[in-house]
Amino acid sequence: METNTKQALPIDRRDATLVLAHVLLAFVALLLGGIAGVLQGLVRGGLITLPSGIGYYQLLTAHGVLMALIFTTYFIIGFMLSGVAKTTGGRLLPLSRKLGWIGYVLMTAGTVIGTIFILLNKATVLYTFYAPMQASPWFYIALVLVVAGSWMSGIAMFHNYRQWKKTNRGKLSPLFAFMAVVTMIMWMVATVGVALEIILQLIPWSFGWVERVNVMLSRTLFWFFGHPLVYFWLLPAYICWYVVIPKVIGGKMFSDALARLSFLLFLLFSIPVGFHHQLMEPGISDFWKYLQVVLTMMVVIPSLMTAFSLFATFERTGREKGARGLFGWFKMLPWKDVRFFAPFMGMLIFIPAGAGGIINASNQVNAVVHNTLWVTGHFHLTVATTVALTFFGITYWLIPSITGRTLTARMHKLGIAQTIIWAVGMFFMSGSMHTAGLFGSPRRTAFTTYQDHPDAVFWMPYHVAMAVGGTILFIGVVLMVYNVVALLRAPKGYTEYPLAEVAETAEQTPRLFERWGVWISLVVILILVAYSVPMMDMVNNPVPGSKPFVTW
Repeated sequence: METNTKQALPIDRRDATLVLAHVLLAFVALLLGGIAGVLQGLVRGGLITLPSGIGYYQLLTAHGVLMALIFTTYFIIGFMLSGVAKTTGGRLLPLSRKLGWIGYVLMTAGTVIGTIFILLNKATVLYTFYAPMQASPWFYIALVLVVAGSWMSGIAMFHNYRQWKKTNRGKLSPLFAFMAVVTMIMWMVATVGVALEIILQLIPWSFGWVERVNVMLSRTLFWFFGHPLVYFWLLPAYICWYVVIPKVIGGKMFSDALARLSFLLFLLFSIPVGFHHQLMEPGISDFWKYLQVVLTMMVVIPSLMTAFSLFATFERTGREKGARGLFGWFKMLPWKDVRFFAPFMGMLIFIPAGAGGIINASNQVNAVVHNTLWVTGHFHLTVATTVALTFFGITYWLIPSITGRTLTARMHKLGIAQTIIWAVGMFFMSGSMHTAGLFGSPRRTAFTTYQDHPDAVFWMPYHVAMAVGGTILFIGVVLMVYNVVALLRAPKGYTEYPLAEVAETAEQTPRLFERWGVWISLVVILILVAYSVPMMDMVNNPVPGSKPFVTW
């Protein structure tokens, strides 16, 4: 029995250990970030008062860093390492495995150091850590370690992919591996901006080696990374939607070519768009803001391509199973399978989340919601719902698959319950954030009625509803962590690593899609067009530099 279990593992046991290490640390970060988040929500709603020594903005920083940066990065790298290993021969090459562990150690060292300095209240700068707010230099060094570690894992994926291509000349690369490579190319290009900000500006500034820092340049370098970060969260979810979900529902992928093209379009248009986060800043000319807003809107195209591909797959699979009528296929979907249900709820919620993103990126409409709770509600729908629920759905099959365990019927029920709890909690919290934001309630503020100003008093019921939603979400966090432990203790057996085949009727994938030199050159050209002139202006004609601000 044990021999069969070993043979049934989808990837080498040594690689499974590496993947599991990433996934488990991701959920440790989720739990810690969830604790900070629920406390923050209760404070904002005026329901509790924090004990002395713990600050609201300290919790806000811990919540953002641990959830948005650490949970996501660890899970994404673990998931993509597993898929690259699975689809390029069933194992990581020795050099790739070594690089993966080096990356894990660097990221973990950075995570521990960064978390310690946040808890010591020496890095209360929020997860958007640009100037003029200043943290301890060791917090910035910790961020460097996290980024450098992620690069090591990216290089590990590139190495496995390249060696597969060498030994399979003329063949189309596995779709999962292709998508992982696109995701990591985007990540590594985008993180160049934040690496330059940290190394050239923030570390010398925080050590006192320079007195002032160019705030406009700091913010621009951060948002060069900050918006692609959203797609670093989303693209692994899209990998699941394209490659895993069709297999889970018993169908085939609609089109390999469409899937690859959508990822290449994300690669092109996800990076040169950071100025749409800076639309209210006077130091950037309207032309460059307009250009990047146009590029931002181009990202809508691959998103719509993805929606079309997924629902075409759903409908065709349902009709192959005998569905009739306009929406008969909908009933054929496996609603009791958490591997499908959790990601599908993420897909569904991405519809209003994407619509909110279009509003945020529109110059005139953004002026209404800028720096209000609307923005917070928006990214809680994207990363904290669409992405998180998809990652949860992946977890339910990934852990048992790589550990030789069985995904039981009880786990399906617990997973569906956890998904519903999460969706309900987010309905209360994000819905209240959007509404209060439209009424003008600012983001990133602790509880205050602004001396009982009528507008602020009017916001308070929505803040209480946010706290209620955050509490429900924390219950979902605890249940998810419980489910992860239960998956590790599930009965020994076999769980499939689901990878879909392409439908026979799909068009052939053009070879152009794997000519990396072409696509990377286009990325560089677009970045140069969007950023070179305005950033040269920021360097050559700098605004007066800022001394550090420590306001906590």
